[in-house]
Amino acid sequence: MADSLFLPLAAKSSNAHSSLFFRNCPSPSRLLPPKSSSLLLHGGEKKISVLGLSLYSRVSLPHRAAPIRALDSDVPHPLHKGSVNFKNRKSYVEWDSLTAKFTGAANLPFLLLQLPQIILNARNLMAGNKTALLAVPWLGMITALLGNLSLLSYFAKKRETEAVVVQTLGVISTFVVISQLAVGEAMPLPQYVATSVVVAAGLILNFLNYYSMLNSTIWQFWEDFITAGGLSVLPQIMWSTFVPYIPNSILPGSIAFVVAVASVTLSHSGKLSEKGPKFIGAISGWTATLLFMWMPVSQMWTNFLNPDNIKGLSAISMLLAMLGNGLLIPRALFIRDLMWFTGSLWATLFYGYGNIVCMYLLKTISLEFFLAATVGLIAWIGMALWRDAAVYRYNSPLRSLKELVFGS
Repeated sequence: MADSLFLPLAAKSSNAHSSLFFRNCPSPSRLLPPKSSSLLLHGGEKKISVLGLSLYSRVSLPHRAAPIRALDSDVPHPLHKGSVNFKNRKSYVEWDSLTAKFTGAANLPFLLLQLPQIILNARNLMAGNKTALLAVPWLGMITALLGNLSLLSYFAKKRETEAVVVQTLGVISTFVVISQLAVGEAMPLPQYVATSVVVAAGLILNFLNYYSMLNSTIWQFWEDFITAGGLSVLPQIMWSTFVPYIPNSILPGSIAFVVAVASVTLSHSGKLSEKGPKFIGAISGWTATLLFMWMPVSQMWTNFLNPDNIKGLSAISMLLAMLGNGLLIPRALFIRDLMWFTGSLWATLFYGYGNIVCMYLLKTISLEFFLAATVGLIAWIGMALWRDAAVYRYNSPLRSLKELVFGS
């Protein structure tokens, strides 16, 4: 998704942009009806023993999502009993496993995106060329870091192991770049120390929560922290994109911070409506996703103002960004995670492929490269939609998308 990690090389452009892309989930057996119940098979009238299904599900059907609404995006998934045809159990489990592997495979293109920047920074540091590191904006790196930490917490709650690994890699690789900036004096030391504390705390708390070893009060405090931080950063980044065409101001971030703190306080005081706490709980994940979704907008705005900047982008880097985010789409669709699907699809289309289109229009890449990327992207998304519909025994992929957006 927008979970991708991309840092244009400092040597290529001074306008570098960084972009990324409740509680413990109960075991599947707890989410099934009592043993004395029965379950109606999809599309038929024959009933099957829930006892036998429950025993089988513990080993073969990991907890999967029922279609979920936007406000419930961060709630751990119950077993998807409604749409799964248990006669088709094998294909369901196989696609479950394969989509998880796709997510794990996304680590490779994301890592390849980061390594060139890390290597270049290391060479500049060893050569004593600290000035070159000033081209990498440390505020942008912190924004990316906050986004990765928010999504790490989001996926850790949902026990999406492969996605947790992707976000952990994002946190670590971005922190390596930030550390290089601090060594090169391109980032103030007090801000680096504060960032280091947040990163260490975030990794430790998420690890403990993933393994159900963390006190709920401590975890709630961490969630409140990333909620307030993400909600404060998002409008400030959006505002800053259009400076100097609008006045440079910290007012948007300041207002958002006050609103975030007030919202979190009201949520804990019990003064909000029933949907209020759900909305507050979903803010951190959605703000992180919207941050990642804004990065392509910022990049394209820069391209629009300075078309020559597109020459500083690497076609291979854009292809890797498209591949990394594209690999996340089948999993997000399969578990009916609207937030994850939205961010991944947006980053795939508007960041990776969007920049490839811009590069083709400005004739910095060949027609063959553009056509290969286009055909590959269409084929991949089409395959994901077709396979998902086949696994759930739907007549049309549109039903999968309808469930994704509106729920069952």
